[in-house]
Amino acid sequence: MPHPSLNPLPYADWKPTKTTLQLMCQIVGKIRLGHVPHRSHWWNVTLQPTPRGLTTMRMRQHDVFFEIEFDFIDHLLNIRSSSAHKPVSFSLHDGMSVARFYAALFAALEDLGLRVCILDKPYRMGFETPFSADDEHASYDRVIVRRWWEALLWSADVFDQFAADFLGKESPAHLFWHSFDLALARYSGALAGGAFKPDPVEREAYSTEVIAVGFWPGDDKTPAPTYYTYTAPEPADLTKFVLQPTPAAWYPQGAGHLGALPYDTVRESEDPRATLMQFLRSGFEAGTRAAHWDLKPLLNQFRSNGYQADASSTDASSSR
Repeated sequence: MPHPSLNPLPYADWKPTKTTLQLMCQIVGKIRLGHVPHRSHWWNVTLQPTPRGLTTMRMRQHDVFFEIEFDFIDHLLNIRSSSAHKPVSFSLHDGMSVARFYAALFAALEDLGLRVCILDKPYRMGFETPFSADDEHASYDRVIVRRWWEALLWSADVFDQFAADFLGKESPAHLFWHSFDLALARYSGALAGGAFKPDPVEREAYSTEVIAVGFWPGDDKTPAPTYYTYTAPEPADLTKFVLQPTPAAWYPQGAGHLGALPYDTVRESEDPRATLMQFLRSGFEAGTRAAHWDLKPLLNQFRSNGYQADASSTDASSSR
């Protein structure tokens, strides 16, 4: 029986909607970038999965707090403000171009008394049509948006379970809108070293040793949803360590390698959660062994090796 949250996501079927939705998320993400304090590795720019969609979480302009939320159940964009009694909302639907979304969003912000300005162009999309002039991208298939979001939310929950094993510096499971991937990163605490990175975005993102995992909806080079892992800086022997389960494998990526497991392998397995956890843990083990991380101060010994307290032990401990 397939997991109810894991449905087919053929890239060819959802590419037009993915591109439109990613551009919409970039607009919202750029607003977040300008209204929250900077955090290491650009954690301040990300969007957070919610039980209904994606949110910027709390932002502030002067003395007003506000939030922008994509609702992928009712297919609305909601803007909530501490200075307003109710949210301002508008519908997300097929035929709404990026330009129309941009205009509706900024009009709604104005209605709430929020004066917002962003750099009006996409980030690393392969084209530079301003958001405010983009009438080309206007696909919004509600069925496939819901499928993608359900897979994203389920994946974030598994990432959170994986995260519980680690005591070191670790990111949330969050969506990076520039590349449209859900990611979680763990850090050894050591500086990355290596060659100087001229791109300030990458220099900040990879300033310390990191092992990351993620869920990526695919692109023209990899036209299928995929779970991934990488270690940066990449140690020399990384690809000698075998990823699990089959058919997970290492693939050349830029100057290094990316470990990948097809989404369909997880979706079609008898136990999708266990299958994905096996991949996440094998990627982390490969990175830590190849890079010689000292794990003693970094692992939660109570939860290591997949230990889970059952309901009776949890109840017993809480009653003491």
